[in-house]
Amino acid sequence: MTKKIWRADRLSRLGSSIFAEVAEWKKEARALGHDVIDLSIGSPDLPPSEPVRQALSEAVLREDAYAYPSSKGSAAFMKQAAEWLSFRFGIVVDPESEMLPLMGSQDGLGHLALSLCNPGDIALVPDPGYPVYAAGLALAGVEPYPMPLREENGFLPDFEAIPDDVWRKAKFMLLNYPSNPVSAVADLAFFTKAVTIAKQHGVLVVHDLAYSEMAFDGYRPPSILQVEGAKEAAVEFHSLSKSFNMAGCRIGFLAGSREAVGALRELKANIDYGVFLPVQEAAITALRQDMAGMTESAGVLYEKRRDAFLKALGEEGWQAAKPKATMFVWAQLPTMCWSLPVTWDSRRISREMLSRAGVAVIPGDAFGTEGEGYVRIALVESEERLIEAARRIGRFIRGE
Repeated sequence: MTKKIWRADRLSRLGSSIFAEVAEWKKEARALGHDVIDLSIGSPDLPPSEPVRQALSEAVLREDAYAYPSSKGSAAFMKQAAEWLSFRFGIVVDPESEMLPLMGSQDGLGHLALSLCNPGDIALVPDPGYPVYAAGLALAGVEPYPMPLREENGFLPDFEAIPDDVWRKAKFMLLNYPSNPVSAVADLAFFTKAVTIAKQHGVLVVHDLAYSEMAFDGYRPPSILQVEGAKEAAVEFHSLSKSFNMAGCRIGFLAGSREAVGALRELKANIDYGVFLPVQEAAITALRQDMAGMTESAGVLYEKRRDAFLKALGEEGWQAAKPKATMFVWAQLPTMCWSLPVTWDSRRISREMLSRAGVAVIPGDAFGTEGEGYVRIALVESEERLIEAARRIGRFIRGE
């Protein structure tokens, strides 16, 4: 009998998951007796507010909460999300035709290319960029065209450097500001430029705005949909995972171009039944609380953590750039590590730091070739633990 291979070839295009790989490193470190300080995955360490948890707990006890939800989302959640967009950014979107609920923004990012593109199409993606960007393209048979994000350019892509033949073949361009992993920010002038050039080439702009509420020093990230005429050529992903500590709930939404939103809606109507209704009700409470000013912004918490960690890390001799947003520090590798030969790269130093110091971070090359020479550090522990992590890192780089 001929044994067939029960594994699709397309899975080979995904590469290995760096998060699964680091999980194995963490197991090894714990086996060595380390109390691991896990600064690898950007998962909030705090729960949602008490009213959000109360709304969820009450909703799950209702007998009518367990029918199939609609992939279009509850009218109440869509209406509330549209009102929040208006409150936060001053933009107007139709909750019925220009919005779509998602099981977290990663759900939409992973499926978007399947709904917009044909095999062989091109999509412009940031390098470094969050891994699901490339994974969604691989599953859809779409070719990525990397847009290098470099420190000397403020980690912004150079649109003029993209060849005309690439623009002609490209279906969409993916942007992410405030960005993961590089923690860069962009202003409305940049988004205006992006929309303008995208319209010239008939390319859809896809903006991932998962970190809109995690900004510091008075900075308020804008929405690309604030650009005049942007809804004709752009969509934007929003998530409640980070800003409202609802990562495990899996809730977010897409807003913008009705054509692109409609394409993703059509796909998802055929593969799932939408978000659990009690989760949508909890999300309504979270958005209402935010609009009423009843909860402290996530940005306040992470700004304090950023300042405490970078101060401690600097005292240990590793000077890292101070981000204006997100829950991450994008740190260039230290130059004075006690045993940092030329052959050491971001992956090796990340593994050695974990095995010797018990501090887990993500190597920069996991996000693209331009990420080599950096590590991503997630501020997902208390200030005390972050300071302890900095002290351990200091001892590691000094070889103590």
